[in-house]
Amino acid sequence: MLKVLVLSFYYAPDLCAGSFRTTALIEQLKKHNDIEIDVITTMPNRYASFEAGALEHEKNSNVTIRRVHLPSHKSGMLDQIKSFLTYYKRAKQLTNSKEYDLVFATSSRLFTAFLGAQIAKSKRLPLYLDIRDIFVDTIKDVLNPKLAFIIKPLLTVIEKYTFSNAKHINLVSKGFNDYFSSRYPKPNYSFFTNGIDSEFLNFPKETANSVNSKKIKTVLYAGNIGEGQGLNTIIPKLARLAGSQYHFKVVGDGGRKHILMQSSQGVENISFHPPVSREELIEEYLQADILFLHLNDYSAFEKVLPSKIFEYAATGKPILAGVSGFAAEFLNEEVVNAKVFYPSDEKAALNELLALDEKPINRDCFIKKYTRKNIMNEMASSILSYRSEHG
Repeated sequence: MLKVLVLSFYYAPDLCAGSFRTTALIEQLKKHNDIEIDVITTMPNRYASFEAGALEHEKNSNVTIRRVHLPSHKSGMLDQIKSFLTYYKRAKQLTNSKEYDLVFATSSRLFTAFLGAQIAKSKRLPLYLDIRDIFVDTIKDVLNPKLAFIIKPLLTVIEKYTFSNAKHINLVSKGFNDYFSSRYPKPNYSFFTNGIDSEFLNFPKETANSVNSKKIKTVLYAGNIGEGQGLNTIIPKLARLAGSQYHFKVVGDGGRKHILMQSSQGVENISFHPPVSREELIEEYLQADILFLHLNDYSAFEKVLPSKIFEYAATGKPILAGVSGFAAEFLNEEVVNAKVFYPSDEKAALNELLALDEKPINRDCFIKKYTRKNIMNEMASSILSYRSEHG
């Protein structure tokens, strides 16, 4: 019996990419009868404005889920540090006397991966990391430059310790490859991307007539509203330029929502709405004419591949994306009827918005290629390949 410890800061029913990804992976792993999975995660906390009920301790066949209560927070840096420290201490307590054969940690902000490295090293176990962002590369862009200068050396040491102790590193974006392979050549690497969840596989297709009959087109952004998205640098300006023929609908929450709302004052064709469940989100997609995506103009984001791309593409709706680097290449090569503009350039955004074919389109080839279930099934097999070393 292979005993696997899974560390993920987010897990169902939380609303974020990390939660959807880990939950889908566990669904594939638990199909194997000769494995026991111990998931240590947190109570739903992604958005202060969205509450979802979850049990602190849950056991379902060969999966045990333990959720750590976090102090209430509003997504600020200090709040996030406090939250992680609470998770870190409790995870160490919960695993201290337990025996495992493998440690798996999925991480965007480095510290869950660091926690995994510490536990794996102390128990002399192989460590399999799933990396969704390059935190050390990102902080120089998103933090105050003086603060970034002070903490980057410490974070670099933590990063080196973490990744040097990994047996295997999965990168969700091939754009991360050069950064990792040049610095940490020892681990094995894979590239299991984000994908399309089952809820979006049978998305109802509308007729072209029902879309084009609407006089005012709805441009929808649904997701996190943080520094990384930089929505305040584009949506107010683009909405002004686009005029009354377009309505910009923002659904979600995050640390920069108040800034976006302040910069949107006086712009009548923007509306703001709280985060919604996935079932309600599908309804939002159905009602929208164009789906909007944006990343801030930071060099670190040239390497990322936003999970939102897969969800948006599955709907068949036109996509307008302010991204650069690997994400721009991916959209141009893989997603039909997606228009890309350079981040924060409202004039280029307007040109691409006007150039979109506003009819829904068939993207079945993309959907088949990037179904989350298939990707996570392959990733589960990759994780289980390390069973030969233990158990």
